[in-house]
Amino acid sequence: MNNEKLSIGFIGAGRVGFTLGRYFFEKNLEISGYFSKTYEHAIDAAKFTNSKSYKSIKELVSDSQIIFITVPDACIYDVYLQLKDYELKDKILCHCSGAMSAEVFSGIEQTGAYGYSVHPIFAIHDKENSYKEISKAFFTIEGNSEKMPIIKEIFEVLGNPVQIIHAEDKIKYHTSLVTASNLVIGLYHIALGLLEECGFSYLNANEVLKPLFLNNAENICKNDCVNALTGPVDRNDTTTVNKHISALSENKSALNIYKLLSNELIEIAKEKYPNRNYNNLENLLNKEQIEQ
Repeated sequence: MNNEKLSIGFIGAGRVGFTLGRYFFEKNLEISGYFSKTYEHAIDAAKFTNSKSYKSIKELVSDSQIIFITVPDACIYDVYLQLKDYELKDKILCHCSGAMSAEVFSGIEQTGAYGYSVHPIFAIHDKENSYKEISKAFFTIEGNSEKMPIIKEIFEVLGNPVQIIHAEDKIKYHTSLVTASNLVIGLYHIALGLLEECGFSYLNANEVLKPLFLNNAENICKNDCVNALTGPVDRNDTTTVNKHISALSENKSALNIYKLLSNELIEIAKEKYPNRNYNNLENLLNKEQIEQ
């Protein structure tokens, strides 16, 4: 299948629609154009991708073999209901939600179309510039097996690694991504706050933590969690951990997080040092029930 002959249309002209459309355009895939509930947004996206702006979904459907639904998650099903009013036989519908599966396209078999979730593991932060970096992104695809090779080939030809996943795994998959990205922001925010309590300005606290944070992230990615582990849990240092617990005694949320994650670090440390006994450290972390 020559994917360059498959015309790709977008419903939704936000950051994801802009980014994927321009990325596809730069890689010489055929872009039919954009429909947006705000027509001016469709015009902007069409100019950005040298494609067409559509005033109706019907026209876009007619001109597109593959339709990417690049709207907020809460709107995907409503867009699909609108699409069902038109001829969809042999069309390929793709949404880009990380958390939702292709099962949102309920009853799609009766339309003759094929449904997929296509998710880039990439933070699309700027609709006019993120396309320059998305070539590095890993994509996951989930949906109907019949046309899966077509969707998979698009990204393989573009040079992006691809993983096919199952619908029942989408929430666990998305939880993993949120844990590695969004929840880390929460941890960093706690760390900043603790330094501010020590008298650091916010700017200075950030400068203190930045090299530690970035070097550690790089070390994890290069050497895996076991080899990247350092600190008091790695040393089985109950004295220091006990002092940390005392320091957090008035910040119950931070204390709960500290205990939970320290227990996770113990499991990593056991893998690193299989002959070391961590019973005392585990007892210290778990001697009081973690408050809800």
